[in-house]
Amino acid sequence: MSEPSIFKADQLTPIKDLKLLVKDYPPIAKSALTILVNLSAEAEVLEPLAKDDAFLESILSRITNPKEPNATLHSELLANLSTSDSLARLLTFKRPAIASLTTATNALDQLLALFNANGNQKYNPLASFEHLAYLFANLAKVITSVHPFSMLTLLSHFPTVSNHLADTVSKPEPLLATISPLTTPPTLPFTLRLGTTSCIRNTLLSLPSPEIAIPPLVPHILPSLLLPLIGPDPAFSDAETELLPPEMQLLGPEQQRESDPKVLEQIVESLFLILARGGQEAKAMTKGMGAYAVLRECHAEVEDEGIRESCERCVQLLMGDEAEGAEQAQGGEHGEGRIVEFKDDADGHQSVTVDPKAKGESDSEEEKMVEMF
Repeated sequence: MSEPSIFKADQLTPIKDLKLLVKDYPPIAKSALTILVNLSAEAEVLEPLAKDDAFLESILSRITNPKEPNATLHSELLANLSTSDSLARLLTFKRPAIASLTTATNALDQLLALFNANGNQKYNPLASFEHLAYLFANLAKVITSVHPFSMLTLLSHFPTVSNHLADTVSKPEPLLATISPLTTPPTLPFTLRLGTTSCIRNTLLSLPSPEIAIPPLVPHILPSLLLPLIGPDPAFSDAETELLPPEMQLLGPEQQRESDPKVLEQIVESLFLILARGGQEAKAMTKGMGAYAVLRECHAEVEDEGIRESCERCVQLLMGDEAEGAEQAQGGEHGEGRIVEFKDDADGHQSVTVDPKAKGESDSEEEKMVEMF
């Protein structure tokens, strides 16, 4: 948007007008939403929008309406608003149950139900809700530290990056019993893949008491992190194959490694955080599930030097270099102590903000913006 300042005049009066116009006829509402999606990247616009309970309810009521033609734009706007910490109140934000969707009466549970229900666009054929993955990734950095078990429940609703988990593995833990079956990484939308893996990463980074909280997660999330690192016909020995989770031992030539470096970075950094923050138990479990062979093959096949270096750091931890891993986990030279935030504009351009969290992080790892198309 070339002149955003015109919408900030008279104490944001134009913004107040746009908030009313999103309730108008669909073509008018679409234009108003498009402008708000673009303007919500501006801090002075973001906070008044995000903190307005009435406006939040207006967005939620339209997102969850199965006949709303602008539900996709509403979900993009809500994802942008989630860069404000005030959106953590979605965890306790009460609203009427939606008979056609869920009996839940808090907003976050309703959004999770919507995220799962519309995977095949049956709930609202006019909409796509993949941008809600960005919402959940952004919320992870806030909710996890305050309500860790609620964040783990959120993770339980996330789609795995493979249908192997849902088809072949029994999931006795209620926490992860509702993982949705979706197809392998190349067929998932980029927004969904990046948002999902970033939510896992942000959660692992923010969990309090990680040596207690992370090990129970490892059996459930590790297959979803390892699978997209494997390409067709990996050079695993028989002994290495036997270590892998059962659903990963019979992969055919159609198996494809995740091709996008941004998604790969989130996956490998998630593995690093499991190893660096989860203590000896998480490290032993990860090693026992064949992670070393997967990282070795990924390192050999990918060309991105940053991904290769991240694989090397994970291998150092797996092979016992705990001193270096502990230092990096506290925010050493590689800056693993970072939270990822997502913002969209109405044209579908996505950017990622890297928010330094760890002490001692180098100047080169200060806040960055990377355009993703």
